[in-house]
Amino acid sequence: MTAEESTGPKPVEERTRVVIRFAGDSGDGMQLTGDRFTQDTADFGNDLSTLPNFPAEIRAPAGTLPGVSSFQIHFADYDILTPGDRPDVLIAMNPAALKANIADLQPGGTAIVDAHEFTDRNLKRVGYAGNPLEDGSLNAYQLHAIDLTGLTVGSVAEFGLSRKDASRAKNMFALGLVSWMFGRPIEGSTTFLERKFAADPDIRDANIAALRTGFHFGETTESFAVSYVVKPAVIPAGRYRNISGNTALSYGLVAAGQLSGLPVFLGAYPITPASDILHELSRHKAFDVTTFQAEDEIAGVGAALGASYGGALGVTTTSGPGLALKGETIGLAVMLEIPLIVVDVQRGGPSTGLPTKTEQSDLLQAMNGRNGEAPVPVVAAQSPADCFDAAIEAARIAVTYRTPVILLSDGYLANGSEPWKLPDVSALPRIEPAFASHDPDSVFLPYSRDPHTLARPWAPPGVAGLEHRIGGLEKADGTGDISYDPANHDLMVRTRQAKVDAVADSIPDLVVDDPDGRAKILVIGWGSTYGPIGAGCRRARVAGHRIAQAHLRHLNPFPSNLGQVLRSYDRVIVPEMNLGQLRGLLRAKYLVDAEGYNAVRGMPFGAAELGAHFIELCIKTDPDWETS
Repeated sequence: MTAEESTGPKPVEERTRVVIRFAGDSGDGMQLTGDRFTQDTADFGNDLSTLPNFPAEIRAPAGTLPGVSSFQIHFADYDILTPGDRPDVLIAMNPAALKANIADLQPGGTAIVDAHEFTDRNLKRVGYAGNPLEDGSLNAYQLHAIDLTGLTVGSVAEFGLSRKDASRAKNMFALGLVSWMFGRPIEGSTTFLERKFAADPDIRDANIAALRTGFHFGETTESFAVSYVVKPAVIPAGRYRNISGNTALSYGLVAAGQLSGLPVFLGAYPITPASDILHELSRHKAFDVTTFQAEDEIAGVGAALGASYGGALGVTTTSGPGLALKGETIGLAVMLEIPLIVVDVQRGGPSTGLPTKTEQSDLLQAMNGRNGEAPVPVVAAQSPADCFDAAIEAARIAVTYRTPVILLSDGYLANGSEPWKLPDVSALPRIEPAFASHDPDSVFLPYSRDPHTLARPWAPPGVAGLEHRIGGLEKADGTGDISYDPANHDLMVRTRQAKVDAVADSIPDLVVDDPDGRAKILVIGWGSTYGPIGAGCRRARVAGHRIAQAHLRHLNPFPSNLGQVLRSYDRVIVPEMNLGQLRGLLRAKYLVDAEGYNAVRGMPFGAAELGAHFIELCIKTDPDWETS
């Protein structure tokens, strides 16, 4: 393939949306490439959603299928809800990346591959009997087999790098090429590279040269006859930034500390996909945030609970396996009745399971994964940006009701990103700790109750007159003394449950998206299914069907009007990335015949998949829909 000069400007076609997937070895820099394209796309003004996909192995053998890493971005000139089902453009750095991803590429889509890597050895390693670049098996796609490695090495020859080091810049060549294809500015990535490699001028200059060469290659080669433009999206005025779920959740915890006037203490053991929260919070000492990397999960939650007892906002982060280990200490927090935030960034299970893949399989563990009657409020984020608000809400409930709260995210939200409108900090609601104070004219009762919230006083140690007993043994009502009295135990168990139930009084009613109020089917979800469900409902409505959507943030307790909402529809559909955990809860509590749509593939639902299912249900439920 040659890079001959074009005779004039190339035509530009306008698109409303595009899905691009970068794929290669873990060492090919696909996450960095995708992140830079995302940042440049955000700067351009498009709405976007991303889906990084990591291998579980720290470093799988080069060129093998288990080692393939990919990054998908969906960007558009309108509001979008998902990172896209199937890419329109696939950039594959080697045969393994091509084989792992080509089946997802849209028919007629563009495949850009590094032809340099398609050697007999590399082809055999992933099971190719012949070279797919030559045998016609890719005729359904627009194939561009380019010697990305050779072009990159040539473009950086002046910097005196070894061939191995020079070839590492091929991801920047690919970034430059794709940036030209879709009219993305590269100035932001240039500035990024200048800062990232400031200490190594040759590496810095080589990467910048590769980036610019890739961009100019697109301009001059005859292989690409057209480029494309996706105009900026029309979105509400404000200041935006691109943000991942883990970063947004971290910012929400920092904000909760500021809104409550409490120091934030994070006790955590690193675990995928929650570790980035520990990394991010460690950067914010200026906001009175302390991070403690514990030796194990139990130590992390124990330290966080101790910090809460001392008057801080105690937080611990984990994933499903760690939540199981933390169960006993969460039960202790239920008995002590002090605030604690437990963040569970869910992943595929059970056991080690799928560490880098997403799932919603911890809901029942969050609800019931402790010994005894140990109820805790459960809150779930619905999008990467929403993790900020969900974290503040979890803190509000924990502090107001003196209870541990489990905040559910998942790998899709944690690593995915979207534009986030920076909030007006002055408009964020104050969280009032209302610490106990000593009244010399009365006896302090550590287990007395607020009449509205049923919360007990928060009395950190060291305050004269507020001394009291703590521990895991049952407490006597009012005094907090150890009690083995059967009637008292029954009272305290019911009181702790009533306190969690009382949270429903402070949360809003469930809002239903039912455009004309005539839908017969309600689709209800929780967590990260929000985007795919919303996109699926859009497809059904465009096809002429009526369908309602609702999404739950509060999973324990449920919103007060949920039962009424469920009974207002002929059919209730619950899509989940598990085998029906929310569906079971709804059926048990409200006696509705909720129907599940379930998948546990380690990947989010596709909009087309859900849309087709919803349309089929609408036709079966309302055969006369065309005339209704």
